[in-house]
Amino acid sequence: MTFSSYPTKRMRRLRRNHALRDMVAENQLTAKDLIYPVFVLPGENQREAVPSMPGIERVSIDLLLKQAESLLKLGVPAIALFPVTPANLKTECAKEAYSANGVAQQATRALKAAFPELMVITDVALDPFTSHGQDGLIDSHGYVMNDPTVDVLVKQALSHVEAGADIVAPSDMMDGRIGAIRRTLEQQGHPNACIMAYSAKYASSYYGPFRDALGTAANIKGGDKKTYQMDPANSDEAIHEIEQDLEEGADMVMVKPGMPYLDIVRRCKSELKVPTFAYQVSGEYAMHKAAFNNGWLNEDAVILESLLAFKRAGADGILTYFAPQAAALLAD
Repeated sequence: MTFSSYPTKRMRRLRRNHALRDMVAENQLTAKDLIYPVFVLPGENQREAVPSMPGIERVSIDLLLKQAESLLKLGVPAIALFPVTPANLKTECAKEAYSANGVAQQATRALKAAFPELMVITDVALDPFTSHGQDGLIDSHGYVMNDPTVDVLVKQALSHVEAGADIVAPSDMMDGRIGAIRRTLEQQGHPNACIMAYSAKYASSYYGPFRDALGTAANIKGGDKKTYQMDPANSDEAIHEIEQDLEEGADMVMVKPGMPYLDIVRRCKSELKVPTFAYQVSGEYAMHKAAFNNGWLNEDAVILESLLAFKRAGADGILTYFAPQAAALLAD
C-alpha cells in the first residue's frame, strides 16, 4: 500500500482538537474494563492499612460490602478476592483453603447475596494458607509437589464455586490444574462456572507489597517461586502455557505482572485471540504511588494512561488497585 507523502499527508491534522482525537482513537478505556483486587480480613469492622501500598487496606466482610456498593455505582463490574488468613490457621497441608467457612468463601456468599450482579472472582492458590508461604504442598526438600497440590486446588476451587463465585482464578502455576478443576466442576454440576487461568504468571520481583498485604512475606522467608512461576526471560513459553490451559478448559487467561509484560499480552491476544486479562500488580501500584506522593508525576493523568496501555496491548480487562479512582475519573 502506497500513501502520499507530506504535505498531502499531515499526521497532525487528526490531532488538532479533542473531538478529532476522540473520533479516531484506536482504543478506549471504560470502568467496565476494570477489576478491583481486595484483601479480606476475618471479623467485623476491621481495617488495616498496607504500608507498602498507600491507600490500600485489608478490610473485613462488612466493610467490603460497602466498597462493593461504591464500586457498582462507579460502573466497576467485578471484584477479585484475596483472603488474609490468621497465622494459627496456616498449615503445611493448607486445609483452610477449602474450608466452607473460610474468609474467601464467606466473603463470596455475602457479596453474591447483597449484590448478585457483581462478578466475584476468587483466587485459587495455597500461599495464603501454607505455613511456608509457597503456592503448593512441599516435600522434605522444600520442593513444591505438583500433583498433590493440584488435588488441594481442586477442592479449593469447588468450595469457591459452591459459595457462589462466578469465576475461579487459579494463580498457582501447577501443571494440569485447569483440567482437573474443569473436570470436577463438570462432575459436580457446575458447567457454567468460569475459569480465569493465570497462565503466564512470572516469577517476578514486583509482587513484594502483595505478599506484605496477605501476610505471606514472612512465611516464605526469602525463598522464591522459580520452580513453578515463569522465567522473566521467556516469551514463547508463555504461549505454550496459555495454549495448554485453554486446551484443558480455561475460559480466559491472565498475564501477570502487567506493564513490564505487555509484550506477552499482545502476543496472547494477537496469536491466540482469546479473552485476555492482565494484572497491574502491587509493585506497579507502589511505584506509581511513590511518584505521585513525591509530586514527580501527575496522578490522575498517569493512572489513566497506564491503564489505557493495557487496552492498547490487547487486554480485555485489567486487575488494578486504581479501579475506584480510575472509574471516578472516567465518569467525570
